[in-house]
Amino acid sequence: MACRCAGAAGSGHVSARLALSYTVRLFAYEDVSDEQKRQAEQRFCKALNDALGDAALVLPVFTIYRRLVALHGDTPSADALSTEELELFTQWQAAESAALTAALGPHRYMGDAEFDIRA
Repeated sequence: MACRCAGAAGSGHVSARLALSYTVRLFAYEDVSDEQKRQAEQRFCKALNDALGDAALVLPVFTIYRRLVALHGDTPSADALSTEELELFTQWQAAESAALTAALGPHRYMGDAEFDIRA
């Protein structure tokens, strides 16, 4: 079970727009029905898209975030990142936090649930 999310990116001209999409998959470590997983994945996608402004921004921001974590760790000092990097880093963390809250809020029994985001 996975949720496919799509958005559009481009120069603003309709003919030059490219559809970008990503897949979110929930891995839950407790008994959760397929329907509950699907609903949680959809809530996660919607909250992530809303927090970042569009589904087309999810993969680019997530990719940059992962690169920054690989280079600087999970909690880099503010002076290790440029202003733009720090903005993207904190923007992703806030978006992911909002998505987790939206997805799991009333369903805390999912315990150590993890969401996998892929192109």
